Amino acid sequence: MALHSCRTVGDECLEKWELVGSGGFGRVFKARHKDLRIDVAIKILHDGVSAMILRDEAKFMDLASCEFVVRLIGSYHGCQPGKRPCTQQGIVMEFMEGGSVQSLQKDLGGPPPWPLVLRLAHQVAQGMNFIHREKLMHQDLKPSNVLLNYHLNAKIADFGLTRVSASASKSNMETPGQIGGSYKYMPPEAFKSASYEPVRSFDVYSYGILLWSIVTGKEPYQTANYERVAWKIPAGDRPLCEKFEQKGEAGLDELVSLMNRCWDGSPDKRPTFLQCLDVTEKLLSMHRIRIHDAVGQVLKRRMSPTSGTSNTNRAFNVPLQTAEQFENDTLDHCRITEARKSFTQVCDSTKTMSIKDKAKFVDDNRAKLIQDVSEVMAITDELGDMVHRETLSEIGRKDTISQQKMRVLFGRTLRSGGKKVKAAFYDALKAHHPDLVESLGGYL
Repeated sequence: MALHSCRTVGDECLEKWELVGSGGFGRVFKARHKDLRIDVAIKILHDGVSAMILRDEAKFMDLASCEFVVRLIGSYHGCQPGKRPCTQQGIVMEFMEGGSVQSLQKDLGGPPPWPLVLRLAHQVAQGMNFIHREKLMHQDLKPSNVLLNYHLNAKIADFGLTRVSASASKSNMETPGQIGGSYKYMPPEAFKSASYEPVRSFDVYSYGILLWSIVTGKEPYQTANYERVAWKIPAGDRPLCEKFEQKGEAGLDELVSLMNRCWDGSPDKRPTFLQCLDVTEKLLSMHRIRIHDAVGQVLKRRMSPTSGTSNTNRAFNVPLQTAEQFENDTLDHCRITEARKSFTQVCDSTKTMSIKDKAKFVDDNRAKLIQDVSEVMAITDELGDMVHRETLSEIGRKDTISQQKMRVLFGRTLRSGGKKVKAAFYDALKAHHPDLVESLGGYL
């Protein structure tokens, strides 16, 4: 990777390798850089994936280098532990120990304090403004791609779908190609035509949806599959803004107004990121004095031994009730009995279904799952970066039936993704096809 700011990092510089994530392109490791005395993140491609993808990502990270983009440290060339004597290539980046906006939402069980909401909104806009000034588009702006350092400052990551663009009009695209990104963050025009070529207003729309997610602490359209989103978004549907927890906070109305401008159905009416900064800078200045306390509050909650307990129930499909609620319940005896039975099944599954068991379930029932799973896009969306963007594009085609979608998912993702990917598929399957899981002998 002949990049002007990218040096090669070899095995002699690295120690204490630890797998921290896996996606459609490859795996991400945390390692200790012995010479720099810092932790770094190393992205290494899965076997068989073209090294060109990694070279392009490194090139765009290099071009977009600024305070609000994850820093590229170098290229990796060596043999990671457990892979010797196989030589592998990768990219080395700064390690963001604060996780992502997505993991922050999960840890808090909701939105961060209002001053931190505004700082995240402003820092993402700063990063995206720089990226657009460099004639680039990100194309995959979402909570999992906004990473946080220890003090919860935001930096934009994952340039795997980035491309060059010279303007906000289709006719001036320099590098036409396949649409990328996560469908819940894609603009309406991307669903209307197979020949659509993304432009910079694509990122602005994604930013509007991201703002809503940061303010609410939620994923947009949580229960909607690809087909429903592709139908409703071009028709004008957007996330609801009526029930924000921050009612009464100074600046909320202005931020909601910015959201609505960003996700306007007409690309030409969306603001530039420089115009977004006019709003976010003003709002952040109103609450800057409260930032320190807000960050301290969040760090204290994340470090607490009981942090995350508020999220436990959200992972289950069955509502959990207290004994008092059961006593006051007006449901008949049969429904209460069924609720208790379901609760027991959930508890049993958390105790007995290991990753190995879930993977075996998926392998053993391959033919039946291909035949009967209908919510393929919803499940694929939950798998996130575990699914390669080309696989996602093929699965999302409207003229492809569910069985064909499942064959593609099995052939390109589940077969080669390993036990953890299959276990993640099993968990998503429970949420969308509980009856099927139960009929095949799985636990709910």
